[in-house]
Amino acid sequence: MSTVTTLNAKQREAIGKSSHPLAAENLLPAVVYGADIDAMPIQVERREFERLMAHAAVGSTLIKLAVEGQPAALDVIIKEIQADPIKGVTRHIDFWAVRMGKPINTVVAITFAGTSEGERVGGVMLHELRELQIEALPKDLPEAVEVDVTPLAIGDSVHVRDIAAPAGVIIMTDPDVIVCAVTAPATEEEEAVEAVEGIEGAMEVPEVGETESDEEA
Repeated sequence: MSTVTTLNAKQREAIGKSSHPLAAENLLPAVVYGADIDAMPIQVERREFERLMAHAAVGSTLIKLAVEGQPAALDVIIKEIQADPIKGVTRHIDFWAVRMGKPINTVVAITFAGTSEGERVGGVMLHELRELQIEALPKDLPEAVEVDVTPLAIGDSVHVRDIAAPAGVIIMTDPDVIVCAVTAPATEEEEAVEAVEGIEGAMEVPEVGETESDEEA
């Protein structure tokens, strides 16, 4: 189950580019919307939000959003975080107000636990999938879904169908999708063959009968 945490906010009057000065006050522009409420521009303290994100996840952490002036806190999840493409810092947040009695469709991260048996003998772990599409009531949202890779030998793999869904959660991702797999390391002979093939592929080798000497003969 997702950990419920509280985040304070204030309604925001500055919209669009006029909200840029908020950065100087260590404030972040945001919006909260949902089926039962009109979109509401808000602002949150950057430091408070960053502390929250130290243990929260986009799409799966249930938050009590306390907006100043509102009669009650809103149950929300983080729908999207817009970041500065150069600096990487958060520029804007979308909060989605949820109904506690209605299932929602969202994504959760996959975490991998342990070191596989295959890796211990030289195999290579390939992570093919990093998140799952799920459906659950807000109270049942997991922070992440853990996959134990410890028993995997070389040649073994985990598919979505192999993952045990947490209580109250339905996994919506295609069950045949590979989550992770352990492959054998390339041998020195295979690496040498690949290197030679790469060199030969880069060279233009004239076919017999097309050389200058053949034409002269």
